[in-house]
Amino acid sequence: MGAVPHATGTTFRVWAPHADAVSIIGTFNEWNATQHPLQHEADGYWALDVPGVQPGAEYKYHITNGEQEFDRNDPYARQVTNSAGSSVVHNPHFDWGDDHFQMPAWNELVIYELHVGTFNAPDADAVGTFLSVAEKLPYLRDLGINCIELLPATEFPGSRSWGYNPACPFALESDYGGPVAFKKMVKQAHQHGIAVVLDVVYNHFGPGDLDLWQFDGWQENDGGGIYFYNDWRAETPWGDNRPDFSRPEVRQYIRDNALMWLQDYRVDGLRADAIAFIRNVHGEEHPDHDLPEGWGLMRWINEEIDQTMPWKITIAEDMRGNPGITASVANGGQGFDSQWDSSFVYPVVEALTAYHDADRNMQAVADAISESYNDDAFRRVIYTESHDEVANGKSRVAEEIMPDDADGYFSKKRTVLGAALVLTAPGIPMLFQGQEFLALGEFNDAEPLVWADVETRAGLVHLYRDLIGLRRNFHGHTRGLGGQHTHVFHVNDDTKLVAFARWADADGGPGNTTVVLANFANQAHEAYRIGLPGPGHWRVRFNSDWRGYDGDFGDFDSFGMDATAGDCDGYAWHGSIGLAPYAVLILSQDG
Repeated sequence: MGAVPHATGTTFRVWAPHADAVSIIGTFNEWNATQHPLQHEADGYWALDVPGVQPGAEYKYHITNGEQEFDRNDPYARQVTNSAGSSVVHNPHFDWGDDHFQMPAWNELVIYELHVGTFNAPDADAVGTFLSVAEKLPYLRDLGINCIELLPATEFPGSRSWGYNPACPFALESDYGGPVAFKKMVKQAHQHGIAVVLDVVYNHFGPGDLDLWQFDGWQENDGGGIYFYNDWRAETPWGDNRPDFSRPEVRQYIRDNALMWLQDYRVDGLRADAIAFIRNVHGEEHPDHDLPEGWGLMRWINEEIDQTMPWKITIAEDMRGNPGITASVANGGQGFDSQWDSSFVYPVVEALTAYHDADRNMQAVADAISESYNDDAFRRVIYTESHDEVANGKSRVAEEIMPDDADGYFSKKRTVLGAALVLTAPGIPMLFQGQEFLALGEFNDAEPLVWADVETRAGLVHLYRDLIGLRRNFHGHTRGLGGQHTHVFHVNDDTKLVAFARWADADGGPGNTTVVLANFANQAHEAYRIGLPGPGHWRVRFNSDWRGYDGDFGDFDSFGMDATAGDCDGYAWHGSIGLAPYAVLILSQDG
């Protein structure tokens, strides 16, 4: 489908079942609609091979439907001049070099979500590009990040957007650099050991600069025509522009799009936006509004990915806590590998931002830590900040904690407390751009990150680097943080403390079992007693109160402890340890 260049020209193919005639116009025929009429094939497809047309040529389809005549961009265009411009014949060949990238195991992933336009923009008047993202890959690698997740990067109107208004679903945003720059970014990411996950939007298209709308002139009920539902099922929060998941050609279009990113662009995974609105008209758990064909479409795509590229990850944003999203297709599920988890972010952020310590609910935090889907710790992505959670009337966690003192002691302490839980609790941890150097305010598509803060808050960056190193077990002491097993064994809602253990092998033991102790109160403890999963010396591997991380921190004495025999918290051993206000300790046994 689309424009397929070859040695002597380009073949064009388009689906326009209600057209009476289709021709190709472009720079190669002076946009003359009479020179290259397409031939009608079966089932509404039209095609023509045009000799001499090479990559770089601009083109459109000229469509006749009765007395209507109009020009349309190619639905399958891999490149456009801009969302309101022309399609461009794209050369798919690219020198990937010696790209033998090995996708990290999912229990080792640490995701960094970023927005291309603001992540590394040259200044406030310009947008970032795929190549400017690539410039920061060494920094991300050194931080310990091994997966970046890009907000949608397909062509949208204008140069600034979050990307959730796709105008040309197969074309990469021209202001970001287009398809070749994107491939260069992926290639460099792989060279730095970093996977690339792309956010894709299939719950709606548009609404602006959308040539898919009434593409061949046909519509019903003033609807969108062949690519869209033309009845009550079209309604979404973003307009009446839901794709028709029941129409085979539209299903194929979306399936082709998903596989294109994974195969042709070598991305390592997809994050599907707001899939609750693919499986239900109103994004609800209500059978009267269900779209079984939407559920079936995502199952089909996930099943094909699993059969052909099982190492590539698919992540759902559903936010309804539905275990069927990550259940296997064989078991009637939708087949996603993981899903963003509302059961973690909401209770944890609520506990972090509550003004009074007394209002922090430790049982809710414990439940958030313990949650899993389909008995797999990594079927969920956990975070305290994402593009959704730090915008839309909300701000960065530090800003939510202390709106007038986001760079103050309490904001930093509790923000770090949340980050430590993200990087130690079961799930795939995710950070949002700039979180590691306390980016403030709220996210929008016009304010770039202030990279000077990497130096001014170098201690906090060090803290995140240490946490990620422990999460990925760089030093061989904390393999449990990547394990399937979790036990929240201590919940004290009076003093606002939670402790939990993580382990990988069934028997645990030194280098494996890891204990995390989190204090959600502005109260220090000289010798806090907790149970311990085993005997021996339990060494502190991380203390969030270390002054090296921030000059405002207290450097509270939190030394290791020797386990003492005696029942406590359901264990046969216990110990006592010092703990600073709003602090997290990570401990594991000496060998």
